[in-house]
Amino acid sequence: MRIKSIQIQNFRKLHSCQIDFSEKETIFVGANNSGKTTAMDALMIFLKTKSFKTQDFTLSNWKNLNEIGENWIKATELKEEEKSVKLLEPYLPVLDLWIQVDNSELHYVSHIIPTLEWKGGLLGVRLRFEPKDIDELIQEFITLYNKSNKLSQEKGKDFKLWPKTFWDFCEQKLNTHFTLRTYLLDPEKPNEKQELAENNIPVDGDVLKGLIKIDIINAQRGFSDANSETADNNSTRNLSSQLRTYYDKHLNPTLEPTEKDIDALESINKAQDDFDKNLKESFKASLSELEGLNYPGFGNPQIQLSTKVSTSDGLQHDSAVKYLIDKELSLPEKYNGLGYQNLISIIFELIRFRDEWMKVGKNSITEEDIIEPLHLVLIEEPEAHLHAQVQQVFIKKAYDVLRYSENLKDKKDFTTQLVISTHSSYIAHQKFESLRYFKRNNTLALPTSEVISLKAVFGEKEKETEKFVIRYLNTTHNDIFFADAVILVEGSAERILLPHFIKNENCLLDNCFVTILEIGGSHAHRLGPLIETLGLVCLVVTDVDSINPNDNGKKCQPELKKAYKTNNDTLKSWHPKIEHLDELLNLNFDDKVKKDLPIRVAYQKAIEIESVSGTTAIYPYTFEDALVIENREIFKTLADSTGLLKKMVEVSKKADLAELAKEAYTIINDKQAKKAEFALDVLYFEDPKKIKTPTYIKEGLDWIEEQLKGSKQGLIINTNG
Repeated sequence: MRIKSIQIQNFRKLHSCQIDFSEKETIFVGANNSGKTTAMDALMIFLKTKSFKTQDFTLSNWKNLNEIGENWIKATELKEEEKSVKLLEPYLPVLDLWIQVDNSELHYVSHIIPTLEWKGGLLGVRLRFEPKDIDELIQEFITLYNKSNKLSQEKGKDFKLWPKTFWDFCEQKLNTHFTLRTYLLDPEKPNEKQELAENNIPVDGDVLKGLIKIDIINAQRGFSDANSETADNNSTRNLSSQLRTYYDKHLNPTLEPTEKDIDALESINKAQDDFDKNLKESFKASLSELEGLNYPGFGNPQIQLSTKVSTSDGLQHDSAVKYLIDKELSLPEKYNGLGYQNLISIIFELIRFRDEWMKVGKNSITEEDIIEPLHLVLIEEPEAHLHAQVQQVFIKKAYDVLRYSENLKDKKDFTTQLVISTHSSYIAHQKFESLRYFKRNNTLALPTSEVISLKAVFGEKEKETEKFVIRYLNTTHNDIFFADAVILVEGSAERILLPHFIKNENCLLDNCFVTILEIGGSHAHRLGPLIETLGLVCLVVTDVDSINPNDNGKKCQPELKKAYKTNNDTLKSWHPKIEHLDELLNLNFDDKVKKDLPIRVAYQKAIEIESVSGTTAIYPYTFEDALVIENREIFKTLADSTGLLKKMVEVSKKADLAELAKEAYTIINDKQAKKAEFALDVLYFEDPKKIKTPTYIKEGLDWIEEQLKGSKQGLIINTNG
């Protein structure tokens, strides 16, 4: 048995979305405020806590709900359809849970089998937060509204008393009048948005009890620093407290003692008797003085001291857990790094979850107990306080820890599914098929999200492309899944200098989470299906790569009216899908943006230079010669330069602009040209604030900044390449 998928409707910003679950790990990724936490909260609230607030409704729905409330108030007499739950149904929080059930597991789900013909496969249940009794809800709302309104009028007040609106009423009365109910769905329609029929009555009781065990590790784990001055410096989530909890539940010899526990209990009992005798003797003089004062009264009973030595007392102190440094040297737990504490704590929590599920030790199963066939574990942002390498270790080991039991491992009687929400590219690393990307939709008045299963991005015909993309992302970190926007660049020089251009000339962009990936002109288009599916704002900074088809396709300096073509696969096959150089160089600004998608290409364009003889148009071939041509006055002044930079400095001094462009083209296309070294030398010899961003790149950066103006949600520029 396993969860196949869930469909969430009207829950916060998840207005309507489907999330497919992997068999083992499912990882929620996405940019800030994209809905990952909302999805985790939906699972926690619908499946476990069942405690809702008005803010858990999709906010845009309250406008409609308030209008319904106004109609109730205005109506002299409500018709039956105006009092039906059907009226509220489009706006109620809903979670549809689809479970895959094998034939051997039918006894677990006998209470939710939809028809006698059903023989196994998918089962669907709908959990809906709805009015307990809509007539009572309407009656109390109208009564309270009219009462407060009448009072305001009698007192001659302009302002309204509670409840001003239906929302206002529900703020106080939501859990009085609403409850979570369960309905059965048609197992033949798992991918359809099913509507409940009038005769579809809710199932009694908690239908998931005995089916799914749910455990949660929240994002706020509350680890304390040893140097903290706060009063509560002893975290309840440290390993000592976790060990005590585990001991009390699974190991405590006083609970249902076995033969193995007798010797330990006898020793504890003897220690308690000896301690009582010692206390009695030690306090004898002091207690005699109190008795002489007729204290404590009530016939002056004698005071007797009796100790209680608990088996878990040995773990009830800060130094119960120590880290051994060397033979007789050790430090208390709180002096270890927060990252190490966090990792150990999470792993031990997983061990505890597993052993509670499997009824290990003193918690062993009885005849009345059953073990749920499915264990669902939810972990929010496990990367907190963990450095990169430990994050990768965690994601590789977490699921194995949850299955490390003789009753589990590779056996299929019981299923474990782990769901993780994260902002960490290291946790997303090498788990491509497990990733579920939360895509923001900011086109509406109130932002919503949809969820994309990344394993469905590439079709059967694109397996080689998929293989390349996965390998590439695994070698460059998966920052693309957390970015507000992505910039794909041609080579190392662009990757080195682009962050400086952004910092100096595009302040808003500098405050956004933009990831810069060095992909190369021949491969940028391979990321196309992924970027388009994710809906990412994307700028592709590439080269025109002009060739002369009449000279065996050799590279050539860009010129118009020579029938030259581009050899750039991105420009030919992704966007703008143009091969002829004249068309590319004359393409207007708007046509460089894909229709209906926030994707734009930026490549070299004509640089028009004013001189005594008039305006000269020069067409650069690469980023490097465009940079030199547009900053030639600065390059002229550079002294003591070496290598490729020195050659470019000499070129920049030429008075003949056509000759300058031609020689720059020749130098930069030399096989010995070290472009990354050139970019680093530029930063070394000149303040990057003085260097002008090449025009074609500046246009692209201004465009991407304009796309992000509405969100402003990012924090950093990331340049993993």
